Amino acid sequence: MTESKRPPLPPFTTKTAVEKVRLAENAWNSRDPEKIALAYTEDTHWRNRSEFLNGREQVIAFLTRKWEQELDYRLIKELWCFAENRIAVRFKYEWRDDSGNWYRAQGNELWQFDPQGLMERREASINDIPIDAVDRKFLWPQGPRPGDYPGLSELGM
Repeated sequence: MTESKRPPLPPFTTKTAVEKVRLAENAWNSRDPEKIALAYTEDTHWRNRSEFLNGREQVIAFLTRKWEQELDYRLIKELWCFAENRIAVRFKYEWRDDSGNWYRAQGNELWQFDPQGLMERREASINDIPIDAVDRKFLWPQGPRPGDYPGLSELGM
């Protein structure tokens, strides 16, 4: 995988930060680890819950393992704040395990980007809450959230 520019590039404006967040959400909803990894620097550093990852290959392995366990994954991200080359988001996603138990994960991510718009650092704090299937709110078909589907704030979340 080669380095390339990933617009929008820092320094971010409100418009470009919102765009960057939605692009990340769409990529994660694709559940394609190789494609997603291209948005990160070759030597990216992650903290995801209590797991620490270094480099794209570890990101690909992590995401592959993640979606083998988190079935029917649907994610919504929302911009929290931004400055220069950093963005903070809040997010929620719903998923089920192989026994049919549903969960809603929620958390915050802190992102730092290099000048080419690749994420060089990701810090994620996440909690999972069991939910009943009837309480699910993320009901679009697998893939990116449709443009007219409400975000977290619109859903009262």
